Amino acid sequence: MPVTEWSPAPGLVAYRDGVTVIWELAAQFGPQAWDAATPCADWRAADLAGHLRCVADDFNEYLDDAPASRLARLMATGAHPDTLGRKLARQNAAELAALPDCPAPEHIEAFAESARGYARRLTTVWELPHHRYRDTVVTVGGMAGAACVEWHLHAWDLGRALGKEYRPADPEIVLAGGRVGVPQLQLGADFGTDDPWLVLLRAYGRSPDWAHEASLR
Repeated sequence: MPVTEWSPAPGLVAYRDGVTVIWELAAQFGPQAWDAATPCADWRAADLAGHLRCVADDFNEYLDDAPASRLARLMATGAHPDTLGRKLARQNAAELAALPDCPAPEHIEAFAESARGYARRLTTVWELPHHRYRDTVVTVGGMAGAACVEWHLHAWDLGRALGKEYRPADPEIVLAGGRVGVPQLQLGADFGTDDPWLVLLRAYGRSPDWAHEASLR
């Protein structure tokens, strides 16, 4: 698989595409559809909407506090990726539980505003250090790559909840963002495929064969 470089111009296009696709998919959910299952275990589509809002706010907080954010302190432990994943999952669950009780479309609106605001902050600080994982320094631009992956993966999740297939317009750029932004996942390793989108799905524990009907069995 050719290695694509992650840089501001194509990276921010891919980032904004992810936010836009989430917005467009969310507009296709009716009130009852927000109760649909998603590939995120135990989360309905409405839960995913709330999670997106939380994560977008978290990215802004991490940037405010970089390079000494709570995320930076966690990553500086150099813990095994599985340990990091469990701790972040607990954080996600706690933040989701603390959200105000409001309709899912309001969470999506808040997500989009927060995520787009984050993108506007990035260009002038792209090369500054954000956090460190073991021997790797992740820059602000690298963390934008992690955010880009997050948005596109959750767009896939929402699409699957609607019975639709989603694939980024430029999966090579999204994968490049993940490689510099999420070093603990070792996205340059062999995931049994040359398809950059399948690499990301598998690395993040998604089954490409997941379908809403199967989740109800």
